[in-house]
Amino acid sequence: MTEEEVVSNALTKKQKMIKETKSILLIIISVLTFRSIFFEPFRIPSGSMIPTLMIGDFILVNKFAYGLKVPFTDLVLGDSSFDPVYVAGKSDPKRGDVVVFKYPKDLSVNYIKRVVGLPGDTLEIRNKVVYINDKQIQPQEFDGKSIMSDMDDKFKGYNLKFFHLKTGEHEHVIQQDNDNYFKVDFEKITIPPGKFFMMGDNRDFSYDSRYWGFISHEQIKGRAMFVWFSFIFPFGENPMKFRPGRIGTLIK
Repeated sequence: MTEEEVVSNALTKKQKMIKETKSILLIIISVLTFRSIFFEPFRIPSGSMIPTLMIGDFILVNKFAYGLKVPFTDLVLGDSSFDPVYVAGKSDPKRGDVVVFKYPKDLSVNYIKRVVGLPGDTLEIRNKVVYINDKQIQPQEFDGKSIMSDMDDKFKGYNLKFFHLKTGEHEHVIQQDNDNYFKVDFEKITIPPGKFFMMGDNRDFSYDSRYWGFISHEQIKGRAMFVWFSFIFPFGENPMKFRPGRIGTLIK
């Protein structure tokens, strides 16, 4: 092989490598852009939304449910968090929506809860019953044996009761620990403009707006749509658990 051929082959390999690298970078940027403005997967690490969401559920979140954003404008970099820039269709979440948002105490952490109070609402809790604008969100108790059979192990020892609720247009289920009297009542408040009051469906095991206050529209990342996988990885004392029956479950 001549020197010219060696140089030519080296250039060809370099060009192919550059082309492949550009293709890979384009794919990565496209995927990240898609996740930033359209849909993004999240995993549920805690039990605050049981029985709507179980520990180990993998969910898909609609990132443009409340407006189309400029890609990467809601990034969190170190101690800095940036507010999203909306291109079109900015709207408020509806009462009862299950949303992923930046946790107000640490904006690098994602939380998922249900929107219970909207801007301008009055909200109070009496004997664990929520009142919105002085109207009770009426709980209807039911036998939750089917839920208990699939309950995460850490909650099976509690004296749980289950209730059907209609929050806004969303019909869903909550659970309460009948022996827990820590957050039975919550003094009446008026929710400020642009703010939202969040609660978990696992009412006595949810760290939510009752503890850390409101969230703003800018903190909301999107609306939870459905469960696409459900699996608990074995770690420490946690046994492996696969819930194929939850795949495709709509989040109401």
